[in-house]
Amino acid sequence: MRVHRVKVVRRVPHPGRGFTQGLLAEPGDAGVTVLESTGQYGMSALRRYRLGESDFLAQATLPAQLFGEGICQAGDSIWQLTWRERTALRWDSGTLELRDVIRYNREGWGICVAGDGPGADVVTSDGTSELVRRDPDTLQPREVVMVRYGATRLRWLNDLAWSGGKVWANVACTNTLAGIDLATGEVTDLVDASAAADRFVRDPQFIMNGIAALPEGEFLLTGKGWRWIRQVRLAPARRVTPDRLLENAGRWDAVR
Repeated sequence: MRVHRVKVVRRVPHPGRGFTQGLLAEPGDAGVTVLESTGQYGMSALRRYRLGESDFLAQATLPAQLFGEGICQAGDSIWQLTWRERTALRWDSGTLELRDVIRYNREGWGICVAGDGPGADVVTSDGTSELVRRDPDTLQPREVVMVRYGATRLRWLNDLAWSGGKVWANVACTNTLAGIDLATGEVTDLVDASAAADRFVRDPQFIMNGIAALPEGEFLLTGKGWRWIRQVRLAPARRVTPDRLLENAGRWDAVR
């Protein structure tokens, strides 16, 4: 297993300081466009903005009874999960108009497209050690992948991103990322992302969550209610053990 740390390339304001549940990055000629899903009942939304700018390009508000979670783009649609409502929303990726609402068979936490070609599976998390491969058009389950590091299950998998042929996951209540081989479920990489953390967070709910892949192996990282989004790259870590990086996983009081 490889252990990394993050080097912060730059930091930019986090527009609206949303309760981040999902993050996507769309590099383009005009810079990076960010799609963000925010949570909380009565406050959940899907937002689009330019990285580094404070105004939203577009925003769609969810009904008050839905708690927004992870997002991914599959073709010309954006899938947005909800937490406990067992409902997924399909949005038009260009207009952010709601296309469809479907039933969903688990809690919704994170979601990403696992591949770069058309028709690639989407992969979802639900806070357990299981990732589920799904049909990108219907979200029907195809395969359950058990995630482990060594002989130990890695629970609390949260927001997801796809980069370098791996699924990358926030591990809830830590400043740690896990790189996962989807074919085997093995954790191949752990990342100490504490250099990207918001040092002024006191609310135990305001954990690091929100990972979006950029070209050249870089990522955008943020957290729930955080003031900043940080662009980071990976570097080798020294004197950090996997057990230390994962010791607070699932401990909602550990942020204090």
